[in-house]
Amino acid sequence: VERLDGVTRERFLRDIYPRRKPVVLTGLELGTCTTKWTIDYLSQAEGSKEVKIHVSAVPQMDFLSKNFVYRTLPFDAFVRRAAEVKHKEYFLTEDEKYYLRSVGDDVRKDIADIRKQFPILAEDVRIPEYFEKEQFFSSVFRISSAGLQLWTHYDVMDNFLIQVTGRKRVVLYSPRDAPYLYLSGTKSEVLDVDNPDMEKYPLFVKAKRYQCVLEAGDVLFIPALWFHNVISEEFGVALNVFWKHLPAESYDKTDTYGNKDPMAASRAIQILDRALKTLEELPEEYRDFYARRMVLRIQEKAYRNDYG
Repeated sequence: VERLDGVTRERFLRDIYPRRKPVVLTGLELGTCTTKWTIDYLSQAEGSKEVKIHVSAVPQMDFLSKNFVYRTLPFDAFVRRAAEVKHKEYFLTEDEKYYLRSVGDDVRKDIADIRKQFPILAEDVRIPEYFEKEQFFSSVFRISSAGLQLWTHYDVMDNFLIQVTGRKRVVLYSPRDAPYLYLSGTKSEVLDVDNPDMEKYPLFVKAKRYQCVLEAGDVLFIPALWFHNVISEEFGVALNVFWKHLPAESYDKTDTYGNKDPMAASRAIQILDRALKTLEELPEEYRDFYARRMVLRIQEKAYRNDYG
């Protein structure tokens, strides 16, 4: 993934954004958070308010098999634990991993917004305003233990992953490679992208891998629909900012996480499911014949032919 230094808003919108490829932006002015957010400062800044966290006994978190538990801790205690390697106090094991993904007050209705959930810390951050204010969707505060790996998934909105402290490795795949990622909803079944099980996932080898390492102060632009797998190489704090680049009515009103398919896509999939159900009325050889013709028609009508 390309790294570019000191990119202005104008240059980003003119040269980088339209290419719809991930890029690491360095040297941006992010506020005092990059120097201020030590473990001591974080733990006392927001005090002991309760936060809901993921706790995992293994480094690779799997959202499909749910190999983690949700627990609640006071924020200051959580920060100290997430920064430790071995824990004196723990829920599952002494080397368990912690992960905070901030959420709205009512998860079903409210989006994550650092200004509401962590107002004191929000004052230390300058979010790069490379999009219009009314396009803003959410700002998600994240803290991860060293070694934690998040499942590969895509989001339906563009976003900046702002690495405030610590180091992350991010592996990305183009939306084009969805057929090789063994998807279940928005998530890939392939957890270990470095050593995949090729017997179980033989097509995965065809997916082209993009990779970058984010140091403190780096900002990764992740275009909508790009798959990403995030490995925290050190204890670290990050902030994701999501914004809407489609008309507001395209998005599902009940989506507080930014990962529900656009309304038209959901409707199209429902219609396709009905069409496939209708094909079942035919004998097998006819079903096969008309299904192949349907695939051809989809390719003809809806595939892009200008992918570089």
